[in-house]
Amino acid sequence: MKNLEDNVILVCGGATGIGAATAQRLAEEGARVVIGDLNLEAAQSTAQSIVESGAQAIALHFDQSDENSINALVQQTLDQCGQLHGVFANAADLGVVLEDGDILSNDLRIWERTLSVNLVGTAQVIRATLPHLLAAGGGSIVCTSSAASTVGEPERPAYAASKAGINALCRHVCSRWGKKGIRCNAVAPGLVLTPQLQETAPEQLLEHALRGVKSPRLGAPGDIAAVVAFLLSDDGAWVNGQTWHVNGGIYFGQ
Repeated sequence: MKNLEDNVILVCGGATGIGAATAQRLAEEGARVVIGDLNLEAAQSTAQSIVESGAQAIALHFDQSDENSINALVQQTLDQCGQLHGVFANAADLGVVLEDGDILSNDLRIWERTLSVNLVGTAQVIRATLPHLLAAGGGSIVCTSSAASTVGEPERPAYAASKAGINALCRHVCSRWGKKGIRCNAVAPGLVLTPQLQETAPEQLLEHALRGVKSPRLGAPGDIAAVVAFLLSDDGAWVNGQTWHVNGGIYFGQ
């Protein structure tokens, strides 16, 4: 997949976990990676690791709940790299999800924060980057969804709704600008063992999850990174408007 050579790809939410693994994978495939994140220190650490491996990466601060911050991130990317070929919209508020109970217990603050960052923020990232991709003759956008968008859980309705909205958003962008060379897809991970989750998740939860997958292990950030890299590359040129469920077979998404 070396057809990402010299492509400039913006990874929003790339400091840790799936975002960091994807930034590293894209750099391995030859891309110049811009890592945007609220946690600038962690983003700089990931970028430094990429640079030390001989690839190209820079880290920039941004807040996905702030439209001005999103626009500044895109402008800084263009100022420092000169162009833009692809976007991985991965940022989300994973703090408020711990309070996301059910339709009766959730107050308005939980709904507003979740939708503002996860869905409206992703839409603003696309809105800010899309004109530059169109001006370049096309490009690829990949958004992070979740199995929660379709599986129908008894909890986390705000999170699920935000991710279902991302699926619809990708279909909209594909339908509206696909003929102009824009591809927009979503990747919906199942349970992924990020370093943070490995440190905090109860062993009983992980054992229960492993029993549910149709694979011999749980997912790793690199599993998602590989799919995102494919969708951003020319190898994924005939994939558009899709939500890919990457979950080891725990759920068969439609």
